[in-house]
Amino acid sequence: MDSYSRSGLMASHGVGVQTCSDGSCYIGQFKFGVKHGLGCYQFRMELMMMIGASILIMGSLMNVAEAEAEEVIHVAGKVLCQDCTQGWNEWVTGAKPIKGCKVSITCMDDRSRVIYYGSDLTDEAGDFDMTINKHIYGKELNPKGCFLRLISSPDPVCNIATDFAGGRTGVKLGRPAVVYRDVIKHILGPFYYTTPMCDEPDTNTDEFDGESNGQGTNY
Repeated sequence: MDSYSRSGLMASHGVGVQTCSDGSCYIGQFKFGVKHGLGCYQFRMELMMMIGASILIMGSLMNVAEAEAEEVIHVAGKVLCQDCTQGWNEWVTGAKPIKGCKVSITCMDDRSRVIYYGSDLTDEAGDFDMTINKHIYGKELNPKGCFLRLISSPDPVCNIATDFAGGRTGVKLGRPAVVYRDVIKHILGPFYYTTPMCDEPDTNTDEFDGESNGQGTNY
């Protein structure tokens, strides 16, 4: 009988399912030691270390996600088609969303230099949602130096940009519509495209003044 048997302790050697005194089991290898003592203690310590490492990793990922949320500005809105050939009610309330419209945002610095340009396409509901980093080239972005405008419409008929809400010439970012915790969101528009038939003619008052005075016309 070896020293472990003489001392009244049960020695274990080999690979198998080991049962701890509290009823828990694990698979491990024993070269020597006490079956219900040293092996279970080592297993519990390893398990606690794994749980602690998992908690630290999850905490780090959450901190990174929060930091990323704090570093961006959301700019959202909607693009619709307004058809003047319809009845009054349809023209006022029946505007339809356009999918695939391109909307751009341009940001300038204090010296009127372009430091950011981005674009997005509208979805089936006519919605767009862009994100801008708060810091560009190591400097904090001033949202008041950013403006958004319509670029193009894929609709074969409703493709004339209107200046309703500043969509054609561009509209600057004002006060954010949503400020909740770390979320800053500007909501603009809605912006509208229309058909060529509904587009307003580009008149020039000087030209008409000349015609009224009998100048600048061959008729």
